[in-house]
Amino acid sequence: MTISAFAAGTYRFDRQSASLVGMKNQLDGLAQQLSTGRTAETYGGLGVARTTSLSAHAAISAQDGYVAAISSAETRVKLTSASLTQLKSLSDNTRSSISGNVTSRNEKLPATTVQLAANNLAAAVDALNQQAGGVYVFSGRATETQPVVSQEAIMNGIPAEGLDGLKALIAEQKKADLGPSGNGRLIQGTGTRTVSLSEDANPEARANFGFTLMAASSSNSASLGATFFAGAKPDVALNFAQQPADGAQVRVVVQLADGSQKTLDLTARAGEAGNAAGAFAIGNTAAETAANLKRALGGADIASVQSANPPGVTATFSNGQAASTVFTVGSGIAAGDAITLKLGLHDGTTRTITLTAAETAASTSTTTFALGATPDDTTANLSRALQNALTSAANTDLSASSTARASLNFFEGSPVAGLSPRRVAADGNGYAETASAKTLIWYKGDTAADPRATATVQAGTSRTVAIGAQANEEAIRRTLAGIAAMAAESFTSGTGAVDTARYEAVSNRASSLLTAGENQQSLEQLGTDFGLAASSMANAKAVANTTKATLEASLDGVDTVSTEEVAAKLLSLQTQLQASYKVTSILSEMSLVNYLR
Repeated sequence: MTISAFAAGTYRFDRQSASLVGMKNQLDGLAQQLSTGRTAETYGGLGVARTTSLSAHAAISAQDGYVAAISSAETRVKLTSASLTQLKSLSDNTRSSISGNVTSRNEKLPATTVQLAANNLAAAVDALNQQAGGVYVFSGRATETQPVVSQEAIMNGIPAEGLDGLKALIAEQKKADLGPSGNGRLIQGTGTRTVSLSEDANPEARANFGFTLMAASSSNSASLGATFFAGAKPDVALNFAQQPADGAQVRVVVQLADGSQKTLDLTARAGEAGNAAGAFAIGNTAAETAANLKRALGGADIASVQSANPPGVTATFSNGQAASTVFTVGSGIAAGDAITLKLGLHDGTTRTITLTAAETAASTSTTTFALGATPDDTTANLSRALQNALTSAANTDLSASSTARASLNFFEGSPVAGLSPRRVAADGNGYAETASAKTLIWYKGDTAADPRATATVQAGTSRTVAIGAQANEEAIRRTLAGIAAMAAESFTSGTGAVDTARYEAVSNRASSLLTAGENQQSLEQLGTDFGLAASSMANAKAVANTTKATLEASLDGVDTVSTEEVAAKLLSLQTQLQASYKVTSILSEMSLVNYLR
């Protein structure tokens, strides 16, 4: 260590130099603050305030992140809402056109409605294929996949790939429903003064196709008897060709109390997960697993089953009893006497046929039958009129029901293995149990159970907003099915005649598909979901901006300085420094000689 020499009188000058250097450094610091507006250039320069600054800046950065995420998501939500609004408009437009045409009775309007429905279906496809920032908003997590195929492919499939579209499924369903006699698969017979009618003898066919007999009555039972025999449900046994893997899905269609059907998709799960809703437990054997599947259905009447192979689910229908009725013609029958037959359809609707005795009636009549010279002649006339009425009902209401059911079935098709649209079996007596590989799958996106959860926005520390959507959601499927049912039909014959009765029947069912029923999801509900999401994000964005402003205000005086205050300090220091320089200069020139002078 070196100790510098001490000279008498130097202490005063050292103090003055140190003071000047300190004032100069202070002057430089104030000048830096004035030019940058910051208290210091490093967190260390803030002293004890550095902790406050660091935490505040981290919080501000987080709020900036929330605002940026919300701003990006707002565009997606707005586009999704706009697409849903367009779908609702297309649905309303189609339903309005249907209603107006049925009321007007203008024979040219059915063709116009079909064309309008086709245009609206194409517009609906475009709405569902919208993108926001390169993301398909209706594909769930599969954001790079266009969710919906073209309108042309939906209608006609892709022949080059061997894939059938909606029109092929409708034709197939109609053929199965009409049956070989074209009367809704009913078996009609004529005996001595009796006309009998019974359902299809095949229990699986009865469960899925044609008419069901619900009731029969007569206005004059003494002379025109009507005896009805109620049917009995068949027993259905389920089987698996092999044990399903965990996560394998099975499609089961069940009968509802009103005669309609509902599609259920259930997932095979191991352990306790098999007891959850929408699942069934994998047992120790395939037979035990089949029993668990049946138990998961809660006793519902099974109409059909379908899966991939493996696991190869099958349903065996046995026992049961077909409903039947017998009309008996007596000798006292008179004009005005009538029989009434109530028929059920597998979409939950009914059709009532009433045949009235008359002195004369056309051989093609569907409402009256002629009184013959003998009871046997009257019986023959009644049988012919009944056949006419059943054929007419089959070609109108039943045909329309086939169209609507096939359309809904088509749009229930899923890219998940085993869940393609169900197809009529080769023998025509039921649906194929192995999922078809020759049917177009209209939806290509994600198939998450909760579509909203497929996309979320972090809008706060513990606040997320779900904004995902899938084009295969129930309300969208039913809308597409309703529009497509009209677009797939033709009501004009080659001679230009319009089948108004069938048009009205199809219109009623299409309108039903376009109108959400009780416990059915609606487009309005989907719109509400995204309206709430937009509101939640707007609220979160306002909170983030307010929080950011509060944090920035808390940094005033910590990170930043008042330029007015710094300028005043700087001016004062400059004055002091100039004075110090002046005094130092004068003192440096003083000596004993100058002092004595």
